[in-house]
Amino acid sequence: MTVRRTAGAAGLACAAVLASGCGGPAAGTSAGAAPADAAQVRAVTNAADTLGKAGSAKVSSALRTASGGTWVTITGTGGFDFARRQGELVLLLPKDAVGKEEHKPITELMTPGALYMKNRGAGVPAGKWVRVDTTRIPDGNLVTGGATEPLAAAELLRGAEDVTYAGTVRMQGVQVRHFRGTTDIARAARTASPAVRGPLAAAARGFTVTRVPFDAWLDPQGRLRKLSEQFTMTVSGSGTAAAKDGTGAKDTKDAQGAARNVMVVSTTTYDAFGTPVAVTMPGNSDIWTGKIVSAQP
Repeated sequence: MTVRRTAGAAGLACAAVLASGCGGPAAGTSAGAAPADAAQVRAVTNAADTLGKAGSAKVSSALRTASGGTWVTITGTGGFDFARRQGELVLLLPKDAVGKEEHKPITELMTPGALYMKNRGAGVPAGKWVRVDTTRIPDGNLVTGGATEPLAAAELLRGAEDVTYAGTVRMQGVQVRHFRGTTDIARAARTASPAVRGPLAAAARGFTVTRVPFDAWLDPQGRLRKLSEQFTMTVSGSGTAAAKDGTGAKDTKDAQGAARNVMVVSTTTYDAFGTPVAVTMPGNSDIWTGKIVSAQP
């Protein structure tokens, strides 16, 4: 399969907006935070384990970027089975300048080590799926699929540092605790569960900045209700992300001859824990192995 390389990975759903640059702080932060105590820090770093005990949930996602000075958001809704590490999201790409739908919704199936996408891009026959090995793309599918895998987002919190407690708010009818801090992708990868260790290790190598500011909201059972993470990547004018190797970031230049950092804010919400999640995997004959003409659907 031939895939055009774009910001953050191999030309996936949100590459068009990532290549234009993005930024902004993690959503919903508040003032007056105090250092979290040891029990509170454990609740944050163990968030992935707590989700695993919850079994499954309905989820929604928002990947917020800036394109040409305008904020745009890729939204997704669906469900995720934390025990089986499988889920399905339907992503809606931004409308055009006059509010017209430009792209069909993208259906994504998330599984350990692989991402399957329908309505993936130009050149893919109708009804066919594209399969991507998430251990081989530079960001481990944290952003370039258009959504962060809900359990991988929580696994990132295993590397949380400088955690502060910002008080309580009411969310989805539940009183939740708001925490804020920074996590490190490389540190999280070392302690992540085996199924996500490969993708996170790829992300640790691929991001030029591995520290990720976050805001997390936990309910009284320690389950994540909302998680917002801010990723930083280096892109060139052509939309190619700078990968990081043993000697530092590779030399990528924009149209003016200089690489630049861009930020992507990924937010995931979790609700209706225990809701059954059925994922029907495509058969081999339904997977497209030919050329993808464009990153856009």
